[in-house]
Amino acid sequence: MPEGMTAPLGFDAVAVPDRLGPLVVPRLPRLGCVYTDGARWWWIVPADSDFDLPWPAPAHYAPGALLPGTARLIHRPEGTVPYTPPIPLYLSLCRVTGTAPDWSRAVSA
Repeated sequence: MPEGMTAPLGFDAVAVPDRLGPLVVPRLPRLGCVYTDGARWWWIVPADSDFDLPWPAPAHYAPGALLPGTARLIHRPEGTVPYTPPIPLYLSLCRVTGTAPDWSRAVSA
């Protein structure tokens, strides 16, 4: 975490391939800390943002926000919390990957 930031809700990370990062950013109402390692972009989200929610492929959900040692911060938000809101991030990732959100999929009997 950048100096001066706190994570009162814990933290996890969501990664996408580098090519998708620039497509997701304009769809988000607010950005938290965003990192890149040259191959992926990583967003910091509150812990357990994957609870009963399968993130769309090729996104990777990393509990504990375990980022590669080569990751560098490319966006630091104003304020003291590092989070990107997880639901808008999830919906943006669904949109750019052409995946229907999990709750809108047909249920089979």
